[in-house]
Amino acid sequence: MDNRLIDYFLKITNLTTDETKVLAESMVVKNFGKNDYLVKEGQFTNDTYFIINGCVRQFKILGGNDITTNFYTEEQWIISLENFEGKTESKYNLVCMEDTTVVIGDEQKAQEIFKQYPRFETTSRQIMETVFMEQQNLLTSFITDKPEERYLKLLKSRPDIFQRVPQYDIATYIGVKPESLSRIRKKLQNKS
Repeated sequence: MDNRLIDYFLKITNLTTDETKVLAESMVVKNFGKNDYLVKEGQFTNDTYFIINGCVRQFKILGGNDITTNFYTEEQWIISLENFEGKTESKYNLVCMEDTTVVIGDEQKAQEIFKQYPRFETTSRQIMETVFMEQQNLLTSFITDKPEERYLKLLKSRPDIFQRVPQYDIATYIGVKPESLSRIRKKLQNKS
């Protein structure tokens, strides 16, 4: 049994022996290979994912082009607020960029655990607030920052991404064509 999700929860709150046990018993751990999809656009799902190891790219197809909207790596949650009740089709794809292991969360199971262990609901809310804040910061960056600034922020906050995903995906993530990304990188190299 992989204890990284339990370790993650222990960073947020103390867990009793019973809480640790119920958390371990409820975990559904699944391995995906490189290029496997967790979710495809148009699919109905209300699952959440906690990345134990690996890298997942979120993207959308627009006008025949595939546009990266996020990357998720170790100890990050993939939570779609719009699909939380499972009644809305997914508006994006989630694909593994490398072999990936996730814990799959199910909203119905979570509600049952919350009834038995109310502290998990508080902890879940803290996690949701963190995810919401990350999404808010990402949205603000796309509205206010130039592509070069988004590139620098990504380089500073998540340098591992540059070793894990193709440059094309990084380019679409910061909102430029691959040749523009090359110009940004060259410009920054010349500055330093």
